[in-house]
Amino acid sequence: MLQLSIVVPLYNEAESLPELCSWIDRVMKENTFSYEMIFVNDGSNDNSWEVLKQLSTQYSSLQAISFARNYGKSAALHEGFTKASGQVVITMDADLQDSPDEIPELYRLITEENYDLISGWKQKRFDPLSKTIPTKLYNAATRKLSGVKLNDFNCGLKAYKLEVVKTIRLYGEMHRYIPVQAKWNGFTKIGEKVVQHQARKYGVTKFGLERFLFGFLDLLSISFVQIFGKRPMHLFGSLGILSFLTGSGLTTWLIGEKLYNIAYNLKYRNVTDNPLFFLALVAIILGVQLFLAGFIGELLITNSDKTTNYQIKEEIS
Repeated sequence: MLQLSIVVPLYNEAESLPELCSWIDRVMKENTFSYEMIFVNDGSNDNSWEVLKQLSTQYSSLQAISFARNYGKSAALHEGFTKASGQVVITMDADLQDSPDEIPELYRLITEENYDLISGWKQKRFDPLSKTIPTKLYNAATRKLSGVKLNDFNCGLKAYKLEVVKTIRLYGEMHRYIPVQAKWNGFTKIGEKVVQHQARKYGVTKFGLERFLFGFLDLLSISFVQIFGKRPMHLFGSLGILSFLTGSGLTTWLIGEKLYNIAYNLKYRNVTDNPLFFLALVAIILGVQLFLAGFIGELLITNSDKTTNYQIKEEIS
């Protein structure tokens, strides 16, 4: 088995690729690692793919995948994880802001200290306040909701045992929550290492402020899926039964009240004249619908999941 698989997602990073490959190769040779580099071109519209083709003639360890269009970083990492075969899998960004010099220590932490996952922490960042402040808020919210105590969930530089990445399903913006998925999959020894963050040398960032909104929504989504993804009836069925019983109870009470008043010659009004009757009716209907939603959900999860089918245009192996 190879010691290392280095997975690098990229989008329009043609200028940085030669320097990155050279840097990785130097670090690998200095530490006598057996390794593979797996680049995933996420539908770049510059000449990134042509550069990778040229580099593949220089580095026999280089593999590459090119998507037919831009799917996002999660899709790129998913395909890279599928291809990876190294004992330890390292992920890093292609913009040279992650340092390959960190790899030997990350490898040691996984292999010698038996961590399942080590996440990089860019304690000192070369980013504007418009990016660092939302990042801190996002990290705090993720820690609170997930229970995973990391300072920097979104750092691209991470190290994993191979078996960890093989259990991860990535789509949408779920790459931010790989440590969360790993914990929920039973890989609980998760650590963090302070890593060097370098200023961007080429190009511009590919992410805007909208990623924080989408990221928070994905956090809610992954939390819901993890808890109820395999048992939707537990949620919708419970809510449906609660709503149905509440509505039925109100209706029974209203009818009983009317019959009581009739029996003792007290003043009464028709059940349909009471606004509570219509609230009870809505609760009964809603309860039936929720129960049916849970039943349909149980049927849907038996079908094959197509959320991770990505169209690959070309490969270098």
